[in-house]
Amino acid sequence: MAEPSVGVAHVPAKSSGFSKHYALIILTLAYTSSHVDRGIVNILMPSIKAAFDVSDTLLGLMGGLVFALFYATLGVPIAMWADRGNRRNIIALAVTVWSGMTAACGLAGSFSHLLLARIGVGIGEAGSSPPSHSMISDLYPKEQRSTAMSVYTVGVYAGAMIGLVLGGYVVQNFGWRETFFVVGLPGLVIAALVRFTIAEPVRGGVDGLAGRDSNPDVSNAARVTAYFMALWEVFVHLWHTRSARHIIIGLTLVSFVGYGGLIFGPSFFARSLHLDMTKIGLIFGLTAGFVGGFGSILGGYLADRFSRKDMRWNAWVVALAKLVGMPLFIIFYMSSDLTIMIPVYVVSSVLGAFYLGPSFAMIQSLTPIHMRALASAVMLFVLNFIALGFGPLTVGLISDLLEPTFGVESLRWALFGTSFIGVWAAIHYYWAGQTYQADLAKLVGGDL
Repeated sequence: MAEPSVGVAHVPAKSSGFSKHYALIILTLAYTSSHVDRGIVNILMPSIKAAFDVSDTLLGLMGGLVFALFYATLGVPIAMWADRGNRRNIIALAVTVWSGMTAACGLAGSFSHLLLARIGVGIGEAGSSPPSHSMISDLYPKEQRSTAMSVYTVGVYAGAMIGLVLGGYVVQNFGWRETFFVVGLPGLVIAALVRFTIAEPVRGGVDGLAGRDSNPDVSNAARVTAYFMALWEVFVHLWHTRSARHIIIGLTLVSFVGYGGLIFGPSFFARSLHLDMTKIGLIFGLTAGFVGGFGSILGGYLADRFSRKDMRWNAWVVALAKLVGMPLFIIFYMSSDLTIMIPVYVVSSVLGAFYLGPSFAMIQSLTPIHMRALASAVMLFVLNFIALGFGPLTVGLISDLLEPTFGVESLRWALFGTSFIGVWAAIHYYWAGQTYQADLAKLVGGDL
């Protein structure tokens, strides 16, 4: 899709320091809410399994594929809307929907009802990340974008922490239904903050490209046709941009391992170490929250810092972290001693969190401004459909298959086996780094 010229000088439009940082904080808060509501089932799985008498495969289906199918698929049309509509309002609506549907999970009368409510959560969350990525890219220039995206991705770890710590306490003392109410309803306040306290930034302003993606004199029919053409254009662009292709593959593989471990981690601790939910929530929550959040920011900072001299380090920082972290996975899953497991988990969580900020930032930097939200949606579609959809389902299925042989330890071996996929991911990040700078140059020169 060509970017029409509007005959104006393209001067970077900068938001004030306070307004852009405040907007980033609110968007991060919304992202945190999404990961609280998405991940709350992780700590509730033992209770849900007991309440509805379901297998690990069905738990993996609930935690992964049922949510991911709608979350990933609807992200694409919503991103098309966001590339032309008001991104702030879309995000506010999305937060409202997922918060309400999370609370509705507490009303489920059967496992089927719970699956339907989880579909509703997935539909709501589909409208959050693509427009948020696009807004952040219009608030921060590309030389600050990895750090800004890494701050935003703190929401993943803060959400995991809140869900696990708060969820562990509430389910232990009040019940799993009450836990859904407690974490879901506060999201309505966050939706109001998004809608009424932050502004929609100028598209392409910080890159000196304001106005280049606007074309108001287009009929609705032509616009719908253009959306489908834009979707195809984004797929082609990402596939033929070598570094973008490897980033998305690497990101998906890392997330495949991560989602399986995140969703079944509490159940592993409950079965193999016989800990109660409050203690599991504290261990997983505080480590995933504070340590993972620190790792996310550190990964973005190191990527920005090292890439000042060599742009390849945007991707190579992630590749190195994955390779260093692999031996830690082996130690973690081969032990049952918390004095060994917790320090190893802390270090591996720091390294494991390096990937999100640089990955999101590189995809945005490799994409023309008129397709940034849609590019993010395509990336998240691939990531979530494959990683979130099939990562937990694969772990659950392997656990059920191994259960006749390994008994209660079958989940440990399922998680251990899938962790080796991280090495495969590191290879793709290495390849992405090799071509990243050249692909950026092609984009600036108009060859991509």
